Amino acid sequence: MHDLRRQALESSKTVSRKARSRIASGANSKANSAVNSPAQSRATSRNPSRHGSDDDEYLSDGTAWSTNSIDDILNSDDADIPADAWKAELHNRVEQIVDRKRSSTEGRADSLNAYAHILMARYAKDDIESRTGELLPSILRSIKSDTSEPLSVTTVTLDSDDVYDSATDLLRRVISGSESVHTKVSAIHALGAAAFFGGTSEEELEDTMSFFLEIVESDGLSIDAHDEGSVVTAALEEWGLLATGVDDLEEATETAMEAFVEQLDSADAGVQTAAGENIALLYEKSYTPLEDDEEFASEEDEDDAPGPREKMVKRYNVYRRQDQLLHTLDALANASSRRISKKDRKTLHSNFADIRNSVEKPTRGPKYSTAIDQETGRVYGGGRMKVKINRSCEVRIDKWWKLQRLNALRRVLQAGFTRHFDENEAVSRCLPFSMSDR
Repeated sequence: MHDLRRQALESSKTVSRKARSRIASGANSKANSAVNSPAQSRATSRNPSRHGSDDDEYLSDGTAWSTNSIDDILNSDDADIPADAWKAELHNRVEQIVDRKRSSTEGRADSLNAYAHILMARYAKDDIESRTGELLPSILRSIKSDTSEPLSVTTVTLDSDDVYDSATDLLRRVISGSESVHTKVSAIHALGAAAFFGGTSEEELEDTMSFFLEIVESDGLSIDAHDEGSVVTAALEEWGLLATGVDDLEEATETAMEAFVEQLDSADAGVQTAAGENIALLYEKSYTPLEDDEEFASEEDEDDAPGPREKMVKRYNVYRRQDQLLHTLDALANASSRRISKKDRKTLHSNFADIRNSVEKPTRGPKYSTAIDQETGRVYGGGRMKVKINRSCEVRIDKWWKLQRLNALRRVLQAGFTRHFDENEAVSRCLPFSMSDR
């Protein structure tokens, strides 16, 4: 049997079989390298840790710009620093961003970084909403040479239907035309946030998903970033986020599955994991609750976890070569090659065990436990992954759509995620919790 794991582990590139064929037929691409300006002091690519644990350590990847004084304002218990001192600092940064005549390019970049840092740490909709008409154009003008993170966090903060229309054309041009890999990755994430939080029609959402899928299918070649794992990972992640907002993915599933299964051959663990999570999501989305006027004809789809559960019904086939897919997922869940770093092996083992479990039984979400509870004689089931919001509230991440949204929010808000969940309706609406989560 064809050993897909060996192909993935021995490859020195992230390129898939289809892309290798295209390259062999004469397609050439320009190698891109990330350009780090003083204003772009973050790492050229960010591969957030996946969800191997319920801890939030990967939220704290550090802010590479110098904001010690801002952190003092945000976190200080010093009685001499007013509790709302951060608001004054935010106001100053907004003034520096919108007043292009009195600020230098480097000064605006520093202010944009500090502005984004504050918005991640504090929910400041009331403080910036009245300046939206000035802020958005200034932020958009800076995207060509700077990071898109200020736009992403502004989008989540404002919860406005106007952001997508204002930003989409420019973001697509930056994604396709920038010579910086970091800028491409940042813009892909900003476009995903704008499409999900910034007001899109169903047609626009699907068009953006097609744009991301083209990046995945071509291994980045479609945006002149061939063989850049961070770019392909970003496109996979944002496709997954947008897919959670589509009720019926049946028509999109076949094409998407072909692309994602192909990316399981990548030598980049981030690409493999993001593709696998999208595969699990597509299987999950192929099941919907039993309608009131339907009869439940088979028990094979019933969740065997304890407690009351909705009866789920399979609506369509996700992938016609499921046996081959399960073989591939098994290989990734047990990858042992020394060519893979210890950290990547741990990531692959943890994530692909869950992904395989969901492909085999799509009613099971991430971190589903098949261990037997000795007291009840039943499996523990889902809900082992929880996110602590405050002392009295935890959100159970028992569905792949919840995990996709959680990861997206953490990419944008970083360590400020829990505060925004507590105070920002856009965030709590995106990732709702039930009373049973408390």
